[in-house]
Amino acid sequence: MLNFGRFFYETETKNHMDNYFYDMLPADELSRLHYFPTVPEFVNWLEETYSDMPAVCDHTRTYTYRELCERVAHRRAFLEGIGLPKGANIGVFDRNSADAIELFLAITSAGYTALMLPAGLPAQAVAGCCMRFDLQALFVRDEFKTLAEGVPAKVFACSATSPETAPVATVDKESPAAIFFTGGTTGAPKGAVLSHRALMRGCYNAIFKPGKVIGVHRYIALLPLSHVFGLIAGTMGCFYTGNLIYTCEDMKATIGKLPFIKPTLLVIVPGICDILAGLCKMYGPQFLGGELRMIISGAANVPPRLVDIFTKLGVEFCFGYGLTETANLTSANANAIEKPTSIGKIYPGQEAKVVDGELWLKGDNIFSGYYKDPVKTAEAFSEDGWFKTGDLVRFDEDGFLYITGRIKNLIILGNGENVSPESLEEPFYADPCVRDAMVKEDELNGDQVIAVEILPQMPAFEGKSWEEVESYMKQLVEKINASLPSTHRILKVTVRKEDFKRTGSMKVARNQ
Repeated sequence: MLNFGRFFYETETKNHMDNYFYDMLPADELSRLHYFPTVPEFVNWLEETYSDMPAVCDHTRTYTYRELCERVAHRRAFLEGIGLPKGANIGVFDRNSADAIELFLAITSAGYTALMLPAGLPAQAVAGCCMRFDLQALFVRDEFKTLAEGVPAKVFACSATSPETAPVATVDKESPAAIFFTGGTTGAPKGAVLSHRALMRGCYNAIFKPGKVIGVHRYIALLPLSHVFGLIAGTMGCFYTGNLIYTCEDMKATIGKLPFIKPTLLVIVPGICDILAGLCKMYGPQFLGGELRMIISGAANVPPRLVDIFTKLGVEFCFGYGLTETANLTSANANAIEKPTSIGKIYPGQEAKVVDGELWLKGDNIFSGYYKDPVKTAEAFSEDGWFKTGDLVRFDEDGFLYITGRIKNLIILGNGENVSPESLEEPFYADPCVRDAMVKEDELNGDQVIAVEILPQMPAFEGKSWEEVESYMKQLVEKINASLPSTHRILKVTVRKEDFKRTGSMKVARNQ
């Protein structure tokens, strides 16, 4: 295989201040934040370090870190009392509640393995998850009780706790901490197993944001705890830096409370950014509460127009790249204005190289494998242990990373050449009148051609007819085609009136 480039970052550099990420934080704060390789060590540190600082608000009561850790200790005692062997897989079927947060911390700090189930699962899928992932216990929100009837696991209410407390367990950093649903590198849903070492490295990476980070922010748990981005970059990243997080059991209702919560930092996907941008246009920027300083966005393509919108509102916009298999955080870009199309620099603790255009990684944050799927696990790694991301990339001269495509999405032209649909989509996202675009192979007059479906940013066309919208988009395609080789030109254009089907992280689903 050809090696087109390699960028190596030591786990801990000798001189932190020479590193892109370590330079973001004030030296006094950086010296207080250490990488803990297991959740039990982390939970003990939280209680000792942030004790009386506010940790979780459920919109009725605010719990300090001491109170949160005490409640988690009571949850651990309950877990100890149900007689499961250490390492057992335990599911949580809840919304983004205080119960769910406490259960995740209790399960992982007691030496069990957590699986956070998405709130929207139907009964058949809940039972299927119990069987597929060998769940020995399932904690269920009261409103979901009927969906968990008859599952092959011990079922308990999410509110279950004990009057007693139990200390954290002693666990090996290589033992499983959590399982997350993922499409992996082949698109088939699987369960990625994150060890304590990988989970906690991802959480540690989440501390790196420009400026002061300890005890200065108010977060909201808008993203599902079942999604690695919501749990690691959002909730656990918030805790690592001693900040306050508001629960979110109903996204629509919680977004409506933004003027009262006054968040200072949001960890959200681009789809939610679009919603907030629309609400700001409708109600004014004060809808965000007036104190929002930063947005961390990811899990899908971030159009430059979003960076522009929020920068003009005085909000610093950062984004990056990661996979479930890399504990969410692989790279991050704190220079969105200067490098609006880059996904940033590689986080510390990783080795990265580009092989035949594909990004390969090694490091503390890499997952252990797919649950009970040795074949797919073997396919995801090279013989010498590199994780093959499936993403096509390039680095620029400053070490900033750019996604150029996804191997499984490549379009093979009649001349045998490979075309990345993502590379053809990029100029569409640069246009402020485009909300989303999807390039794919399609049929036209019996021939296979490159096609695009475009979702307009409709507020940009206020007062315009649909015919004018379509005309604008077709002219945009002609403009983009003029810069492309003749073999890469887009020959079929569809302008959508309805949104794309989307994944759980609000990415455009390509299999529609």
